[in-house]
Amino acid sequence: MAELKTKPTHVSVADYLATIEDEVRRADAERVIVLMQQITGEAPIMWGTSLIGFGSYRYKYASGREGEYLRIGLSPRKEHLVLYGVIFYDFGTGLLEKLGKHKQGKGCLYIKKLSDIDMPVLQEMITKAWTTPHPAAI
Repeated sequence: MAELKTKPTHVSVADYLATIEDEVRRADAERVIVLMQQITGEAPIMWGTSLIGFGSYRYKYASGREGEYLRIGLSPRKEHLVLYGVIFYDFGTGLLEKLGKHKQGKGCLYIKKLSDIDMPVLQEMITKAWTTPHPAAI
């Protein structure tokens, strides 16, 4: 069974954010971090080299693979601000039509910049994701 490489680290979130050259992407990430921190009551923690996570959950798939992963989080990538745990396949997708300009994957929400979206809708999505057990959680 392969081991998940993305794990919590002791890297400073502030130090990581300081490495993001795009000022808009960095400011947007900082804004989402504050929002997630207010909703979760948790401090942000670096997972791996580029994920900023809040909380965690244990999972076990039918294949037998199990581990721990961040409950919700984000990564300020070069092209998008990527949010994790806010949507998961069909979970959390009900508000996407109201969110504004975005892209989505099976478990990721891609936002070019926060000015493209409705922040109260994002706040509602994050709150719902935080208060609802993850579908793969054990």
